[in-house]
Amino acid sequence: MSTPEITAIRLSGQGEAGPDKDVLFVGAGLGTGVQALWADAADELADRFQVIGWDLPGHGQSPAHNEPTSIADLANAVADLVRAQHAAGTIPAGAKVYYAGVSVNGEVALQLGLDHGELFDGIAVICSAAKIGDPAAWAERAAYVEQAGTPTMVAGSAEKWFAQGFIEKHPERSTRVLHTLQEADRFSYARLCEALAGFDVRERLGEISTPILALNGAQDAVCPPADGEAIAAGVVNGTARVLEGVAHQAPLEKPEETATILKEAFSA
Repeated sequence: MSTPEITAIRLSGQGEAGPDKDVLFVGAGLGTGVQALWADAADELADRFQVIGWDLPGHGQSPAHNEPTSIADLANAVADLVRAQHAAGTIPAGAKVYYAGVSVNGEVALQLGLDHGELFDGIAVICSAAKIGDPAAWAERAAYVEQAGTPTMVAGSAEKWFAQGFIEKHPERSTRVLHTLQEADRFSYARLCEALAGFDVRERLGEISTPILALNGAQDAVCPPADGEAIAAGVVNGTARVLEGVAHQAPLEKPEETATILKEAFSA
């Protein structure tokens, strides 16, 4: 396994650092880009946080990574990124640091709680679960996408990612996320599928002491609200919330509501 290279992407709050401006690191799910997914919510969060994102390998601004990797490797990359931001002074002394990840990045969030909990004052696991899907199905998808490319995933993802009627009501939002999927590196995507196949921390949730918010969409067929309830019940300090009218991309589908819930959960 190997740790991929990732880059910090400023989404909001540039030039506004200070002890009263906490820092929120955010990550996006498989096939999506952090700017495309989080831009609207970041605008809503800007009064409380510097919002700093990162893209998955081969997605958006992150370079491709065709070596076998794991969710733990991704979490290590994020932890290194957070430490680098401390060293650079982007995170000022006295500021609190939080993390919010969607889908596979919700798994990264849980892994951060397990391995690097000391770096964070709170963690949000959004539209995710302690185990997503079936390992055999992920392996099959990895092999298929490596051969056929990520554009073959667009139609199926559009059906699963968004609540009914969202694409028609918000074509610009949905298009920008689906475009990221179409442009994603197929080999990186395949390696991430393999990482998803190997992730299951259901029996380890009790080791996480960092406060956890599990936020799921009421219409999410991939990670239904029961998955978030299981996370909240399993960790030492957990809360579960459900967003109505949301499927698998909460920060895009309901940016204002997502931001409000994060502000409440990460209150100073």
